[in-house]
Amino acid sequence: MTDVRLEPWGTGDVGVLHKALGDPAMMLYLGGPETAEKIAERQSRYEQPGSRQYKIVVDDELEGAGWVGYWEREWLDQDIYEVGWSVLPAYQGRGVAGLATTQLIEVARAERDRRFMHAYPSVDNAPSNAICRKLGFELLGAHEFEYPPGSFMTCNDWRFDLFAAA
Repeated sequence: MTDVRLEPWGTGDVGVLHKALGDPAMMLYLGGPETAEKIAERQSRYEQPGSRQYKIVVDDELEGAGWVGYWEREWLDQDIYEVGWSVLPAYQGRGVAGLATTQLIEVARAERDRRFMHAYPSVDNAPSNAICRKLGFELLGAHEFEYPPGSFMTCNDWRFDLFAAA
């Protein structure tokens, strides 16, 4: 079994973002790769204490296997958390995203601040939709989102009740 743990995002973790967000194949369902400037801006936010962004570490390897995080947003007149993740190709298909997201759900649950966490994978992103289903998220339907700005995509709205019994 793969040992997966989360580490708070650090100043030296920008390479993980470049591999995850700068790669056209990795960003297929998210409007294409981010620019170096956008990745640098994201790194600056992620490395701040309390950012709720985490490097995924697998086994004893020091290099990150990807990232997972959550943030506050308003959705349909409710204050919620949105969750996102990205696992690098060498670690895909091993349950890493599901294990990391399960740990992240427990971090968010401990805050006791917002009842619901939502994930919005593209309707075409079968692996991410499967993770949501496997982790017990409830499929509420599909919505059109503008992401990145100027590009529209259809995403599933998956909801997880953080106040429900674990």
